[in-house]
Amino acid sequence: MGGGAARSSCPLRPERRPLLLVLLGLCSWTAAALRGNDNSEALPESIPSAPGTLPHFMEEPDDAYIIKSNPIVLRCKAMPAMQIFFKCNGEWVHQNEHVSEESMDESTGLKVREVFINVTRQQVEDFHGPEDYWCQCVAWSHLGTSKSRKASVRIAYLRKNFEQDPQGKEVPIEGMIVLHCRPPEGVPAAEVEWLKNEEPIDSNLDENIDTRADHNLIIRQARLSDSGNYTCMAANIVAKRRSMSATVVVYVNGGWSSWTEWSNCNARCGRGWQKRSRTCTNPAPLNGGAFCEGMSVQKITCTSLCPVDGSWEVWSEWSVCSPECEHLRVRECAAPPPRNGGKFCEGLSQESENCTEGLCIQDIETGSDIALYSGLGAAVIAVAVLVVGVTLYRRSQRNSLLLNPSLQPELMGSRTYSGPICLQDPMDKELMTESSLFKPLPDIKVKVQSSFMVSLGVTERAEFHGKAHAGTFPHGNNRAFGTIQARNKAAYIQNLSSISTRSELRTAALFGHLGGRLVVPNTGVSLLIPHGAIPEESSWEIYLAVTQKESSLQPDGPAVLLGPAVTCGPAELGVRSPCALTIPHCAHPDPQHWSIHLKRRTQQGKWEEVMSVEEETTSCYCLLDPYACHILLNSFGTYALIGEPISDCAVRQLKVAVFGCLSCNSLDYNLRVYCMDNTPCAFQEVVSDERLQGGQLLEEPKLLHFRGNTFSLQISVLDIPPFLWRIKPFTACQEVPFSRVWGSSQQPLLCGFSLERYSPATTQLSCKVCVRQLQGHEQILHIRTAVLENERETIPFFAHDDSNFPAQMGPKAFKIPYSIRQRICATFDTPNTKGKDWQMLAQKNSINRNLSYFAAQSSPSAVILDLWEARHQHDGDLDSLACALEEIGRTHSKLSDATETEAEEPDFSSSRQNGL
Repeated sequence: MGGGAARSSCPLRPERRPLLLVLLGLCSWTAAALRGNDNSEALPESIPSAPGTLPHFMEEPDDAYIIKSNPIVLRCKAMPAMQIFFKCNGEWVHQNEHVSEESMDESTGLKVREVFINVTRQQVEDFHGPEDYWCQCVAWSHLGTSKSRKASVRIAYLRKNFEQDPQGKEVPIEGMIVLHCRPPEGVPAAEVEWLKNEEPIDSNLDENIDTRADHNLIIRQARLSDSGNYTCMAANIVAKRRSMSATVVVYVNGGWSSWTEWSNCNARCGRGWQKRSRTCTNPAPLNGGAFCEGMSVQKITCTSLCPVDGSWEVWSEWSVCSPECEHLRVRECAAPPPRNGGKFCEGLSQESENCTEGLCIQDIETGSDIALYSGLGAAVIAVAVLVVGVTLYRRSQRNSLLLNPSLQPELMGSRTYSGPICLQDPMDKELMTESSLFKPLPDIKVKVQSSFMVSLGVTERAEFHGKAHAGTFPHGNNRAFGTIQARNKAAYIQNLSSISTRSELRTAALFGHLGGRLVVPNTGVSLLIPHGAIPEESSWEIYLAVTQKESSLQPDGPAVLLGPAVTCGPAELGVRSPCALTIPHCAHPDPQHWSIHLKRRTQQGKWEEVMSVEEETTSCYCLLDPYACHILLNSFGTYALIGEPISDCAVRQLKVAVFGCLSCNSLDYNLRVYCMDNTPCAFQEVVSDERLQGGQLLEEPKLLHFRGNTFSLQISVLDIPPFLWRIKPFTACQEVPFSRVWGSSQQPLLCGFSLERYSPATTQLSCKVCVRQLQGHEQILHIRTAVLENERETIPFFAHDDSNFPAQMGPKAFKIPYSIRQRICATFDTPNTKGKDWQMLAQKNSINRNLSYFAAQSSPSAVILDLWEARHQHDGDLDSLACALEEIGRTHSKLSDATETEAEEPDFSSSRQNGL
């Protein structure tokens, strides 16, 4: 008892010290709780007891930004910790706003506590203090408390307007460029990035550029490649802002080259002048640089000595007679002598003659020489007489042959005159074929091939027979082919000339009862003549022509011509069933944005409206596909599509193509950018013009959606290799007004760019051509081509090569065999109570409008199938038609399988030939 009392009377014994520390911790916690109660916030009621040290923060709250209305989360983590509370702006956060997680550290066995709180935008906005809104963690253990760092909470924002936008500048080459940029005010502060021509600038890749100096862009030494549009980009965690673009032009002032040598005096005799020159090419002024100051040509006076022509002195006295019985006399060109380029005297300076008047006595050797020369002279005279006699004899024989035409030479059975026979006038060629050159040889077969016939599109050699007429040409339908005589020779040549100049945009063929298809090659224009449209035992020459350039149709206001004007004829032909005329168009067909009308030209040359595409009528039918309009007609004539935009969203499809060729100067290369209607005939017109100029298509054409929103079109050349090529000043970007683009329906829009090589060794060109509508669609064409023609890759012009078959007659012109077509018409033309008739056939073929037109036809199904033939002239997708028929339930086998049995059907070729 005494020992126990002694131990209890000692309050500082080691085994009781932990208990004292726990009591002290409880006292401190109670005081903190009382202070928390003063702020009307309750702290936890109990504190877990655990031995250990002061709390150590494993994670402290970080500074945070509130974006828009999204709250942020602050977290705090400490070990060992009995409790953790947040204090914000000097006040305790309520216990209910804390989210606490507790765990045990496996390595130390100490308690780990993690606490989260949310801070809202409203709390930050409601706080008004001398400093930013802040929060701090306080952690308790049985040894005491620890406080974390203060974490500030701010509302993030970024204002719209820049405090200072960069300004455009014009600087000389190798000068310094400084573009200032002060970004908009924001929290956190915005980071600045520079763009050149919409591409980011990386100062780490170019030592000449510095972007670190207070958001400014510094180019230490300006180069030609530094010209462009610069934009300052500011961004933080909230938003991004773009400054106004600043255009920087690096110009080069011109410098004189060295003087040339003085030229020769221009006066041959007397007073004149001579000059020397220099050029402003060292360097040449670029991008608006100043031209060289001073004179480019210097002149000085000069005096040229007049030329003096020489003249002969008088002859000298004759010399003494020589042993050869000759004496001489001489004269000199010295009265006066030629001076200063004058002419020398004309004539001999020495004369000789016999001085014995033929009585000269010579030795024996001289006599033998005279005899030898005399014999040779006699032999020459004899040969000359013989040659003259033979020549006169042959000439007399030739004259006798020409005077007697019955004496004909022996010739082979045929003779060929091969070309090229270049005739400047077509009349010359025809006169040649009918001239008397061939009349003496009536049985000879003569073949004539000339460049004139090739220009007419005739690839085979035209054959003329001596017994045949000189030439024939078809006139009208159901008429005999009249012989061309001398009286109508001029009219015939005129017709041939008109056909040759328009051979690519016109085609014609003879059609009968079996029908066929007529196509203008590479234009997208075609005409389908159904089977039975032309009466039996008759044939008509039907023609189809594209009259895009000669069209007199001028739309009013914002209306535009959407495709070529197409003429089909003859106009007096009356067909029994509608023919399908296909005209390409360039509109993006949307009835909400376009009002499209079909117009026809009258005999008086005026244009009248036939119908609207969306109109319900029984006189005509129009089906608008994405790239073509199919028109069912009962009468021929000239037709055109007119589009009137209803809203600014109306889209006109333009095809963009780039052609290039070397200029006369071998260092220059020309780029020609065309914007034309997205129709094959418009593209063919451009290709034809470029072939004449030697142009080469450099990239596959692309489609540009040009809206009717009055914004202009911008065409620019980008990314030109700086040290290999250069572009002429002020031509890198061209802008075309909206009215010019929208109103150029009949003529393609052309913009030209001239590029110059620094060296003839540069044989490759790579750049970009950007075509865009301001606030609209944009297309970029990547040009990679060889400058030399023999190294270029050829790019195909047309997707469908239909030039080999401009006209197809009879069964070959149709995708659906005639026997299958008859079965379909017999099935669907019959009325059906279940509704499975021609209306269902029209619906399955996406024909849902103006069905009253088909109801007025004698065979609605046949007209629907004709329309299907016109729409599928290139693909001929019979499987899709077969699937549509199977869905209706009227057939049980695919149409493609039925075509295999077509070989068993009767052959219609002979009957079709009889009908022609």
